[in-house]
Order: sequence, then structure tokens, then C-alpha cells
Amino acid sequence: MRPLTEAETRAVFEKLGRYIGENIQLLVDRPDGTYCFRLHRDRVYYLSEKLLKVATSIPRDNLVSLGTCFGKFTKTQKFRLSVTALDFLAPYAKYKVWVKPGSEQSFLYGNHVLKSGLGRITENTAQYQGVVVYSMADVPLGFGVAAKSTQECRKVDPMAIVVFHQADVGEYVRNEDTLT
Repeated sequence: MRPLTEAETRAVFEKLGRYIGENIQLLVDRPDGTYCFRLHRDRVYYLSEKLLKVATSIPRDNLVSLGTCFGKFTKTQKFRLSVTALDFLAPYAKYKVWVKPGSEQSFLYGNHVLKSGLGRITENTAQYQGVVVYSMADVPLGFGVAAKSTQECRKVDPMAIVVFHQADVGEYVRNEDTLT
């Protein structure tokens, strides 16, 4: 478990910035203590500094995970955000999309959100902007990238994709063997 390098930190914060903007500072400086990001076996973990001090007594080989896994670095050193970060992204999300109850299941199976399943969208959402996907009952379901801007969504075909799927809570069931 080691701190992130400058390039790794930039990659993580750029990806988080797509979803929560300048609210990244609120993730690190929380009222219940200071939190940090650490890298262990190509995975980025989010944990409190108190927990980090306790974990120093555990050898690296014996350490499986620590804190919340926010994502991992691919072999080409690109950062891929994991669904386990959803609980931390959702409260600070700048751009949100709500899906109709009929489209929730489709999204949770890993499909993109179509215009016909779009309930609401945050005003002034730009194309290719990171969005958090909610059910109509304000339950965070996952996150993705807006395929169309808010203005384009109003006049697009009902079968057109408006949000590209990135991750959803259904991955807990689909990928339970590989999620750590």
C-alpha cells in the first residue's frame, strides 16, 4: 500500500472530476477526519488516515484490501472507476440522470439508457459529461457518460442512446467473483 504518484493522482482526480467537479476536496477533507487515496496491487483505495496508521502493521503480502476500492489502473495505466465508488460519488454529483422504473432493470443489466427510459436530466448537462444515474425514487443505480447534451435530449429519437453505461449496482451480482 503506497501513496499515488503525481501521474496516478492526476488520472484519478481527472476521472473523479468528470462526475463531481470541484467537490473532490469534500472527499478528502471530511468532517469526520482526513481521508486519502492509496494504491495496492493496481487498485486505488479510499480510506481514513486513522485506518491507514493501523494498517501499517500488516505486511503487504497479507493485505487483501483496505477501505473502499474506488477503481483500478489498467495495464495501459488508464484509471477505471469502479461501482464501489458510487456511494461516495452520488452525494456530490454535479450532473444527474433519473431513469423511469421500466428502464431501471435494463440499466442494471448493463445496457445504455435510451431516451424512452429517461425520466429527468440535470439542466445544462454537456455531451460526454460524467453523470450519476438515479431511479425516480432518488436511489443511485450507477454512473455513465452523457451521450447527448440536455438540449439534444429534448429533440432526439426515443430509441436513441442518451447515457452510455459505465458501471451499475448490478455488477455486484454479475461480477461477484472478481470484485474486491
